Amino acid sequence: MAVQFEQIIEDNKSSILRICKIYAVSPNEPEDLFQEVIYQIWRSLDKFQGNSSVGTWVYRIALNVCIRSKMKQSKDAEKVSLNAVSFSLAAETDTSDDEKYRLLKQCISQLNEADQSLIILYLEALPYAEMAAVLGITENHVAVKMKRIRKKLFDCMTQMN
Repeated sequence: MAVQFEQIIEDNKSSILRICKIYAVSPNEPEDLFQEVIYQIWRSLDKFQGNSSVGTWVYRIALNVCIRSKMKQSKDAEKVSLNAVSFSLAAETDTSDDEKYRLLKQCISQLNEADQSLIILYLEALPYAEMAAVLGITENHVAVKMKRIRKKLFDCMTQMN
């Protein structure tokens, strides 16, 4: 199996690197992504069923690793961005916690009923999978809706402040 793994990596190295470079943001990231792809290939090698070519299988693994990494970075950047804006707004206006709560509640009340339900579940710290199950929508739909709802709430609270 070790020889097979080494051959798979050797045969697909340039494709993996290209994919990693496309998805990379920082200069060191392609190497990190490459290592993660290699690890995932090694980890999944015994599960490969041959339903597609080895190259296609490797390509899918590389894409999945890179897309997951990009999504994670995007979520992290969004959190940092929202926290930074929230911090700067708090510093500028010195609004009390009770006032912020009142503003948030008022902005939530302006959302439609479905969005209100979703944000309430979010504030209860439910994972997206549970939120999707409760509301009868897909997890992906929850993620898209949450991104839009957070933006609406942020805009509302910024305008009211």
